[in-house]
Amino acid sequence: MEGSCSHRGCWSKRMLHRNLRGTTGLIMRPQELLLLLMLRWTEAHMEDLAFPHLGDSSQPLSRACPWRCSCPRDDTVDCAGLGLRVFPDNITRAARHLSLQNNQLQELPYNELSRLSGLCTLDLHSNLISSEGLPDEAFESLTQLEHFYVAHNKNNLISKVPRGALSLQTQLRELYLQHNQLTDGGLDATTFSKLSSLEYLDLSHNQLATVPEGLPRTLTILHLGRNCIRQVEAGRLHRARGLRYLLLPHNELGASALPAGTLRPLRALHTLHLYGNRLERVPPALPRHLKALVMPHNRVAVLGARDLVSARTLVELNLAYNRLASAHVHPGAFRRLRVLRSLDLAGNQLSRLPEGLPASLRSLRLQRNQLRGLEPELLAGLNRLQELSLAHNRLRVGDIGPGTWHELQALQVLDLSHNELSFVPPDLPEALEELYLQANRISHVGPEAFLSTPRLRALFLRANRLHMTSIPAETFLGLAHLRVVDTAENPEQVLVQLPPKDRGP
Repeated sequence: MEGSCSHRGCWSKRMLHRNLRGTTGLIMRPQELLLLLMLRWTEAHMEDLAFPHLGDSSQPLSRACPWRCSCPRDDTVDCAGLGLRVFPDNITRAARHLSLQNNQLQELPYNELSRLSGLCTLDLHSNLISSEGLPDEAFESLTQLEHFYVAHNKNNLISKVPRGALSLQTQLRELYLQHNQLTDGGLDATTFSKLSSLEYLDLSHNQLATVPEGLPRTLTILHLGRNCIRQVEAGRLHRARGLRYLLLPHNELGASALPAGTLRPLRALHTLHLYGNRLERVPPALPRHLKALVMPHNRVAVLGARDLVSARTLVELNLAYNRLASAHVHPGAFRRLRVLRSLDLAGNQLSRLPEGLPASLRSLRLQRNQLRGLEPELLAGLNRLQELSLAHNRLRVGDIGPGTWHELQALQVLDLSHNELSFVPPDLPEALEELYLQANRISHVGPEAFLSTPRLRALFLRANRLHMTSIPAETFLGLAHLRVVDTAENPEQVLVQLPPKDRGP
C-alpha cells in the first residue's frame, strides 16, 4: 500500500507514474519515453543528494564522514593529524566524540559547533587557535561536553577564556588548557565557577601569577605546574574542598607563599606537589589526611619537631635536593609519621643518618649526601625496610658499625655505589637480592663475602680495582639465585664463575 511506504519510497513511485504517462497523460513513443526517463532520473538523483536534509528531525541522521577523516563508529569522528586549516563542515549531528588534534585550525566557527550539541568529547589540542579564534558564544550549545582538550597550541596563542564561554558546560568533567599563554587577566571569577561536574583541570605551562578564583567544589585534580605563581591566597582554595591532588611544581613559591591556614580547608587532599620552587620550610598546618608531600629541589634548610606533626597519615615524603644538614633536622621530626613508607632525603647535606626514623618505612633514599658513617642504633627497628640507597656518599667499611645490618631483615635492595669501600661489607642482610657496589675501591672479594646473602640475584662491581683473579671461584657457591655479576670497567677482565642453576627435583 502506498500509504505504508517511506517518504523516499512514495516520492519515487509518484515520479515513476509521471514518467510513464508523460506530462499530458498521452502514451509516448519509445524514443521520447527513454529521453524523458533519463531526464527524470537525473533530476530525481540531483534532488536526492540533499535528501534527507541534515537536522530534519523527521528524517534519519546522515552517516556521511568528512573527507579524509575516519568514523569508526556512528558517534565518533576522527580528523586528527590531517593538516586541516578549516573546520570540517559536514560532521554528523550524531557525533559524540570529535577529534581534531594536530591540525592547523585557527578558529572555531560558531555555526558548525552549534550543530554538534550532543558532543561529549572535543579534542582540539595542538592547533593554531588564538583567543580571537574563540568566539564568546563558541561553546554555548555544547552542554553535554564531558572532556575538552584545548592544550598545546603550537604557537601558544590562547591568552584568555572569553567571559561566559564555559557557563553552560555543567556536564564537563575534564578540561585541558595547558601549554598556552593564559594570564590572570584572561580568567575571571566566573570562568570555572559554573562547571558543576568538573573533576580535572590542567592549567600547567601558562603565565598565571595566582591560583584562579571560582574553582568548583567538585574539583579533584588541579594542575598549576610551570606557571609564575608566587603566593597561594587562602581564599582561592576554600571552595575546592574536595580537592585530592594539588600540583604546583616549578613555580616561584617562596618563604611566605603558603600562609598558615591556606591548606587546612582541603580535608580530602591526598597529594601536595611542590617540586622545584623556592620554599624554605615545609608548609605549615598541612591537611590531616595528606598522604604524599612531594617537594624536592627547594631551599628547605630546617626541619623542626612540629613541622610534620599535623600530617600523621603521610605515606610518602620527598624532601630530596634541599639544603638539610644533620644539625638542623630535629630528632623528633619523623617520629610521629607512623605509617610512612617512603622517605627521600637524597641530595641534601646530611653527615649522619636521621634520628627517629619510623618503623613503617619500606624505602629510604639517602644518596648524594655527606654520610661518613652508619650507626646501628639509627637503623634499629626498621625491620620492614626493603630498599636502602646510600650511593654517592663518603662511606668506608671501617665507619660502618658492627651489627648495622642486623635488624634490616626485609632489605632486598642495597645501593652502596660511589663510596670509598675497599671491600664488601660483612654480615649483609639475609633477604638481600640486589647489591650495588660499583665505583668503589674494592680490589678483592673474599670467598666468605656472601655467606649471609643466599638470595642474592644481582651483584654490581663495575668500576672498582678488581683484577683477573680478584674473585675466587668458590665465592659464589651456594648462591643458587645469582644471575647477574657486573665487573666491567675494572683494570682487568675479571674471571667470574656463576653457580649452576637450581633445576629443582
